[in-house]
Amino acid sequence: MARERRRLLIAPERLAAAAIHGQDSPTLALTAEESRYLTRVLRYGPGAGFAVVNGSGSLWSATLLAADRAVLEQPLTAPLQHQPPPQPPLVLAAAVVKRDFEVVVRMAVELGVDRLIPLVCERTAVQGQLRPDRWRTIAAEAAEQCERLWMPQVDAPTSLAALLDASSAAGPAAGTMAPLLCWATTRRDDLLPLDRLLARVQAAQPEVIAVGSAGKAALPAELWLACGPEGGWSEGEEGEALAQGWQPIGMGPRILRSSTACIAGLSSLSAWRAAHACC
Repeated sequence: MARERRRLLIAPERLAAAAIHGQDSPTLALTAEESRYLTRVLRYGPGAGFAVVNGSGSLWSATLLAADRAVLEQPLTAPLQHQPPPQPPLVLAAAVVKRDFEVVVRMAVELGVDRLIPLVCERTAVQGQLRPDRWRTIAAEAAEQCERLWMPQVDAPTSLAALLDASSAAGPAAGTMAPLLCWATTRRDDLLPLDRLLARVQAAQPEVIAVGSAGKAALPAELWLACGPEGGWSEGEEGEALAQGWQPIGMGPRILRSSTACIAGLSSLSAWRAAHACC
């Protein structure tokens, strides 16, 4: 089997600018960082092949012309590969944690998250400044490494109030039901394990998911998971979220670190989507 070409993520607007002169095979001006990656990290020289992805579902093969230039082997309008966006979208709202948040970003991208919302909660404690640009760089690197065609959205740090507003505004599309809002928490008697909630969705139980017009179970419009900070959600935060329709769910019999809960829950949601939806 042929080895997959290494990938370089280049924003759609840069690709469009390269094709502005109507070339069938656009020539790309590489940034210093892109040139360093190709020529020093991968040790590519002129004539070496690699892949270019735009983070919006498309991939082209490319050839390195010089340290600072490359050419696409297909027209911009005719990519070698194109995939529709994953459905339903997978959204992780994760409280920023002291040491592990960059790991959460990287692993979430590898697991297929489509939108990552860094949360600043009442009990959030961070070391140094919040670094959304750094998180977006890590997300881009992870997307290249795990061969994703769609670049996930990484939001600016967000308050819980803004998160609840955003989730309440996410209405169902045609043929779907309301978003599935999973609120990871602990020490409650009424917690539904996440795997049991997903089993209900799979079984199309009326209280979780309805039947679509074609006689098949409709899917949730989006899959949301919210995980709190190291100190846990405050009583007020949890009460407000549950009042707005979030489903409290548990991750098993043990108390997990916040970063572990993010990845454990996201793994379950990602696997369910892969088995029952289009991704």
